[in-house]
This record gives sequence, structure tokens and C-alpha cells, in this order.
Amino acid sequence: MKGKMKAVRFYAPGEIRLEEVEIPQIAPDEILVKVKTALTCGTDVKMYKRGHPKVKPPITLGHEFAGTVAEVGETAADRFKVGDRVAVANSAPCNNCVFCKMGKQNLCDRLLETLIGFSVDGAFAEYIRVPARIVQQNTYKMPENVPFEEAALLEPLACAINGNDAANIKLGDFVVIIGSGPIGLTHLQLAKLKGASKVIVTDLKPERLRIARSLGADVVVDASKEDQVSRVKELTGGLGADVVIEAVGLPQTWELAFKLTRKAGTVLFFGGCPSGSRVTFDTERIHYEDLTLKGIFHHTPLTVLKAFKLISSGRFRGRPLITETMQLSNVEAALQKMGKGESLKIAIKP
Repeated sequence: MKGKMKAVRFYAPGEIRLEEVEIPQIAPDEILVKVKTALTCGTDVKMYKRGHPKVKPPITLGHEFAGTVAEVGETAADRFKVGDRVAVANSAPCNNCVFCKMGKQNLCDRLLETLIGFSVDGAFAEYIRVPARIVQQNTYKMPENVPFEEAALLEPLACAINGNDAANIKLGDFVVIIGSGPIGLTHLQLAKLKGASKVIVTDLKPERLRIARSLGADVVVDASKEDQVSRVKELTGGLGADVVIEAVGLPQTWELAFKLTRKAGTVLFFGGCPSGSRVTFDTERIHYEDLTLKGIFHHTPLTVLKAFKLISSGRFRGRPLITETMQLSNVEAALQKMGKGESLKIAIKP
């Protein structure tokens, strides 16, 4: 397909431009998607504010999206046709490097070759080219009853599922989630689906805690008014939580997560701290209390498949995570609102 389109391009920290650019040309094993909805993400905000060491500007931002197939390469025609409603993850592994062979496809050495919004032009545009590996592994046809806004949550849900699997929540567990942003609210739903008997969500923003309550949180803790350690100890009979999921990404909340965990408990550090951050943990507790501390990153084709199934089934409630809708021309304003904590996710409509 030839012609021009609108796209939001990142040039430098604090500098993005809505431009008219060429519609991407696809290879025989790729597809072109007309973007129906792209979602803002905390990572987009970080990119806008301070750039990214692996990104070479200019590049089109946005990596959470869904739309309709506008063009199909010759060798991709056995899987997709023009008009298909699709949700697309933002990368796919090579399945050949040492980490892929170890079963850690989320750490693929060649991830950057297909990383939409970072090394490949992203979804804050009218059209997006989907690289072959993503077409083959991480692109799904969405049922007609699934709105594009919810289909666009495929990627963040897949990442959260990867973390949820690592946390190994068991039936009856007491789970604490620090942070009720989009990722914390996603982990809340996944913990309930795994059979946690009590999920406690903490945050500084009462409006976000209200959403957490509506999505099934058994207890919400306003961290601006209550001591989180004391409250969690009280709710767990003095033991601490079986599993604590940190979904903020600050050194102080990483250290808080450690304090909220019982003996032989698990901490999942899902939120990524600023580069160069340092944290301090009591090594005596780690050793003598048999604690499990886990980091997690990104998604795998398996967790993308699980996310697709959950969204398609309607058992994952994505709509409450999207607090407003804005046009492509307002992406900068959307990222600024996100940066101030005024919205969870904003749906961008090209």
C-alpha cells in the first residue's frame, strides 16, 4: 500500500512531533495493520521524558495496539486476510539463541530486532508494519465481540501473566499488590483467577483504590494514611503475605515488598526501577527465613497466547484500566497526563 499517513515521532526527550510520513511497505512475510486503538503505557512516558539507551531517534512511539489487517504479504496469506481484526504483541523471540533454547524467550538476545516502539516504528500512527516473527508467533485474530480497546491490552496482560506465573500463587494464598496502576490492577485480577483467598492492594491514590475494590480487591490500604507493614501484619495474623507483587518500580517500594512477606514467602519485583537504582535487604531474613526474591521481564509466546485466551473469554476485565480516549494529535498531552498520574491508560484513536 502506498501513500501518506500521520504518525507521532520521538526525536529527543520532551520532543515528539505529529508528522505526515510514508505508509510502511511490508515484506512478503509481514502484514500491515490499520491501527484502531493504541494505548499509552508507563514505558512510553519514560521514553518521552528521558529517552531510552537502545532507541535511535526518530522513531514512532506506541507498542500496545489492535486494529484491522490492511495488507498481507504473500507468504503470510495462509494466516491472515485483509479485514481481520487483530491484536499484536510488541516483539517475538528468535527461538535460536541460548536464552530461547533455555526456555527464557523473554530474554531473547535478538529481541531488539522486532521490538515495536523501540527498534521498529510503533503504533501511534494510522498504520503499522508488523515484523515477520511477530506475525508468525504473537499476532491473533480477535473475536468480533472484543472491543479494540481491550484487544490492545494483549501485550501488558502477557507481561503480567509472565510475572504471575513466576510468582507461583497457590490456592488460598494471601497476596499483597503494591500499586494499583494498570499493571497492579492486572495482577489483582490474575491473583484472584489463581485462587488467592485474600488480595490486599496498597496505593497512595484513593480513586485508584476504588477501582481496585471494584475489580475484586478484598482489602485496600491507603498508603497515605495507614502504615502498610502494620496493616498487612494485622490482616495476616502477624505472619506477612504469602506472595507480594511490587508494581510501582521505586527502590522504596521494592524494600517495602520485602518487609511485607512472611517466612518462606515470595516477592515478585515486577516494577522496573530507574537505571542505577540500589536497594538494601536484610540478608539474615533472606537466608534464615527462606525467602524467594524474583525479578521478571517482558513476555513469551506462551504468555501472549494465555493473554489472548483470557481477553477472548471475557474473564479479564480490561475496560476499567482505560480511563479516557484521545486523538492521535493529542499524544503529547496524553503522555503528560500519564506522567502526572491523572490517568491509568489512555486510548489513542488515529
